[in-house]
Amino acid sequence: MRTIQGPAIFLAQFMGDTAPFNSLETICTWAADLGYTGVQIPTWDSRLIDLPTAAESKTYCDDLRGRVEACGVQITELSTHLQGQLVAVHPAYDGMFDAFAPEALHGKPQARTEWAVQTLKQAAKASAHLGLKAHVTFSGALIWHTVYPWPQRPKGLVEAAFKELASRWTPILDAFDAAGVDLCYEIHPGEDLHDGVTFERFLAATGNHPRCHILYDPSHFVLQQLDYLQYLDFYHERIKMFHVKDAEFRPNGRSGVYGGYQNWADRPGRFRSLGDGQVDFKSIFSKLAQYDFDGWAVLEWECCIKDAAQGAREGAPFIRDHIITVTEKAFDDFAGGATDDALLKRIIGG
Repeated sequence: MRTIQGPAIFLAQFMGDTAPFNSLETICTWAADLGYTGVQIPTWDSRLIDLPTAAESKTYCDDLRGRVEACGVQITELSTHLQGQLVAVHPAYDGMFDAFAPEALHGKPQARTEWAVQTLKQAAKASAHLGLKAHVTFSGALIWHTVYPWPQRPKGLVEAAFKELASRWTPILDAFDAAGVDLCYEIHPGEDLHDGVTFERFLAATGNHPRCHILYDPSHFVLQQLDYLQYLDFYHERIKMFHVKDAEFRPNGRSGVYGGYQNWADRPGRFRSLGDGQVDFKSIFSKLAQYDFDGWAVLEWECCIKDAAQGAREGAPFIRDHIITVTEKAFDDFAGGATDDALLKRIIGG
């Protein structure tokens, strides 16, 4: 067994216009001072990384890695959540997702998708130049608007949608394969890949692509009322990344899983800072250790109640205290003795 790495922190929710959150060096130093040893970098923020340059220049990536490590942390992975979303957008969502693309592409869905695909391929090369093993993104969605089937879905719709989704992603997966990097989809409501069954559909549609993997985030499963511990039993071989995020689900007589279009603070299901929700992290870290997960435990802070600074401050010790240093010997080794073939035969009556 191998020991999980961490604690690390995803920087997306912390970047801002004031120090220390407005530059690479200052936010990395801030993270290190809080006790984090790694940072996950969102590639859409040019203050953190120039992705096109990183894709073309290993020299640039060596310098970037050195700047980060000089602050006391290392780069764990890159993220293209926003760009990956744009690989597959149903027209009903065009207006809302335009903000994820450069302004010149607003109102141009085909050009926007082409840009997203190119950006993901750049991320594959940049990850390789940085010496990273995994990358995280969103799948996008073509049929999320049919998730609750009324009227009933036409026969063949789901199969057609996943065939199209796979056709868009397979060239990207091939680019990651060429770069030697695993592409991990964050399994997330709003994406066509939002639970185990949908991941299986997509994986099959890609021909069981060797680079098609999962970012595990139990908070999204709490809100769906999915068994997030058994999920690890089913999919541990495909889980290559881990977001440590808490959540709670408290249904009532007025609202349940769908949330009643309410603000996050009023929804029965809501994300919480680490330790404030219902996720059984002791069992999760135990299972990940059992299944030999050696990736990073990365805080993703999303809470509608607690301040981000407090959540980040509490997150590092929370993760550190949950990481299991795996044993290198069996607990009952003291009672064992020397063995040989003759002894084994005698024991079994041979």
